[in-house]
Amino acid sequence: MTDTITRAVPAESAPGSTGKHLRHHTTAALPAPESRGRTTIADGVVAQIAGMAAREVPGIHSLGAGVSRAIGAMRDHVPGGGTNLSRGVKVEVGERQAAVDLDVVVEYGVAILDIAATAREHVISEVERTTGLEVVEVNISVVDVHLPEDENDSSPSESRVQ
Repeated sequence: MTDTITRAVPAESAPGSTGKHLRHHTTAALPAPESRGRTTIADGVVAQIAGMAAREVPGIHSLGAGVSRAIGAMRDHVPGGGTNLSRGVKVEVGERQAAVDLDVVVEYGVAILDIAATAREHVISEVERTTGLEVVEVNISVVDVHLPEDENDSSPSESRVQ
């Protein structure tokens, strides 16, 4: 598809004319707007979108493995520390395609393969919708299971022995 530029030019003055009449003149055709420049999307942008999409899936407790998850959890509790949406997410972004790797912690009792399929589908959908990139793969590593009693371990508990 090509666009044309139309510009107004003064019409030739006829006898008795003020010369204020304009006629339109078409110049050379221009390429379509999408071909008049380049757009690049940083890996970090795609990682944040993928991380946010994965966190929206019911049954996924958090993202990240081991030390990075522990440090991230502490950072999340520090005022002004913010949440790192790309924690547990690695991406490779090309000109038209992207690949995503996720390290996830699932809730105890969920069907892991079902959660992985749902997460994969949601991440692909959100990254493609938001960026226009084709997502060629989403690899998911389940690195831990969040147990209900894990939340109780973080609060002081009373001892049964006195």
